[in-house]
Amino acid sequence: MPQFGTKLNNSTTIRRRFHHRVSLLRRCILRVLHRILLCSGRKTNSTYSMLPPALPSPPLPPTAESPGEIAREEMDVAPPAMFQTHDLDSDLVSLKISLLGDCQIGKTSFLVKYVGDEKEKHGSQMEGLNQMDKTLVVKGVRISYCIWEVQGDGKTEDRIPMACTDSVAILIMFDLTSRCTLNSVLGWYKEARKWNQTAIPVLIGTKFDDFIQLPIDIQWTVANEARKYAKALNAALFFSSATYNINVNKIFKFITAKLFDLPWKVERNLNVGEPIIDF
Repeated sequence: MPQFGTKLNNSTTIRRRFHHRVSLLRRCILRVLHRILLCSGRKTNSTYSMLPPALPSPPLPPTAESPGEIAREEMDVAPPAMFQTHDLDSDLVSLKISLLGDCQIGKTSFLVKYVGDEKEKHGSQMEGLNQMDKTLVVKGVRISYCIWEVQGDGKTEDRIPMACTDSVAILIMFDLTSRCTLNSVLGWYKEARKWNQTAIPVLIGTKFDDFIQLPIDIQWTVANEARKYAKALNAALFFSSATYNINVNKIFKFITAKLFDLPWKVERNLNVGEPIIDF
């Protein structure tokens, strides 16, 4: 019996050493992949403190959102399975997000509104791609969102693999005032899923401030169709406005809550004439 116990202990020790070495090897591979991404055109992350406060509510569009709720949650945060750590910033969790959709629908305006104004935003550009970084703090953990925008002019489809591979979330956008851009979201989704099967899908309608000027029957039709598309894609749906900062921050709070299993306190809003939130 003592010999059996000794063999069992030795087996357990060997197993622990094996798992430890596998873990070290995995970290090394992740760092090598991260260096490859940096060499392909990425720049180092710029640091921002917390989620920017929302702009005051304008007279026409309803409910500009309030400052970050998730950033103040009193709970520990653990990084999701897919993450990268910077060699010089071991406490920084870097997560990639893809931004897809037709051209001229407000993707860049949406991205700049979230990252910051023209003087504060930092990023890089390649042909057909626009990349910006935003760092926020959640319960003492620094999270850097590296957002890759595919310009969507029809000549940049070959950039979709680069933008979508290893993303934790895929944002597919359409113009609420242009039905044809809504009809094309399915194509963007299918292309994205060729390269990423696990990312969280989010469907975003832009230019809500212009949308609410349309007749109520058109608003109802577009909202109904958008909800059907979101259901078909198994995606959350948000109506947003970069001009008035409507639901811009909330979209990223939703993603953060999903990734880190944080409480999500915002309620669904299905009222036509108001910015839809459906998940």
